[in-house]
Amino acid sequence: MNATVAGFIRKELGQAFRDPRMLALMFGAPVIQMTLLGYALNSEIRNIRLAVVASPGDIVASRLADRAFASGWFVPAETGRSNPADGIGSGKADAVLVMPEGGLTRALARGHATVQLLVDATNSVRARTVEFYLAAVLARMAEDGTVPVLGNRVRLDVRILYNPAMLSYLFMIPAVMVFVLTELTSILTAMALAREKEMGTMEMLIAAPVRKWEILVGKTVPYILIGCMELPLVILVVLGWFQVPMRGPAWALVLAAIFFVCAMSSVGTLISTLARNQQQAMMGSFMFMLSAIMLSGIFFPVENMPGLVRWITYANPLRYVLALLRNVMLKGGDPAVIWGNLVPLAMLAVVFAWAAIRRFRETLN
Repeated sequence: MNATVAGFIRKELGQAFRDPRMLALMFGAPVIQMTLLGYALNSEIRNIRLAVVASPGDIVASRLADRAFASGWFVPAETGRSNPADGIGSGKADAVLVMPEGGLTRALARGHATVQLLVDATNSVRARTVEFYLAAVLARMAEDGTVPVLGNRVRLDVRILYNPAMLSYLFMIPAVMVFVLTELTSILTAMALAREKEMGTMEMLIAAPVRKWEILVGKTVPYILIGCMELPLVILVVLGWFQVPMRGPAWALVLAAIFFVCAMSSVGTLISTLARNQQQAMMGSFMFMLSAIMLSGIFFPVENMPGLVRWITYANPLRYVLALLRNVMLKGGDPAVIWGNLVPLAMLAVVFAWAAIRRFRETLN
């Protein structure tokens, strides 16, 4: 091997393996990501929240509900009797089975019965799966004789809510919007402070007659402002070009985006305090971004994840902003969903900012 090339290889390997932080990024982070994402990335659709609206004495309806929940595909959910679709609008249910007037048992005694199925079609793939699962439950009940009179006498009247055309991109475009804002804020902020360290100008800033908080604010706020300035452009593309509906209050979307930008900028600052150079900051940002995206519900439902992984997602800002954007844009913005996601998103922004400030002070000291 060329002596010069060999020298460069030895030098780079030595430099990489000498740095404990680089070793953690190279070998520790992949193991953690593989463990978390290996459990989280489950494309099988389970834990579908199903509400059943039926009369208390409806025996056949009760057996149908029990069999649906026993299948492992569905979990019980609640909804209002006066307007069964309210449970879907508020995010408490993914689907609602509405039994015929007078009960399914009486309807079957008279001949045929129609059971209405209300489905949340913001995720078109999930909506089709719900219909398929319930049809399979009815077929199995007829085959094993649980309710012999079922057969072909029960018809599912499927009503698609919020996405009648079953367009999958309506579900994915808000996710792309979140991804763009994440990339803009976390990576740019992480690179900013790491660049000062790598160029050796951080020592000059420390020696200058400025306070520590002034350095941090001066390096972080510009990228928060950049993220806020990008927001109208991103929304214009989402609403104008892709024709994604805006059925809820715009203020909720804007406020959520601002909280999210602040949270991700704080995450970027925290990563930069742990990195010694731009290479480490870039790697740390991408590793965080990949894990946050996969654990946010963008591609795989959070409900499908194991308990421990699901608890970790509560510390993920992407989970809250994505749920809020989809609800506001596609469902009209239920107040419980808006505040149920805005409050934890704001709290995470404060927590990450506090952690970044504390770490930054420790680094300078």
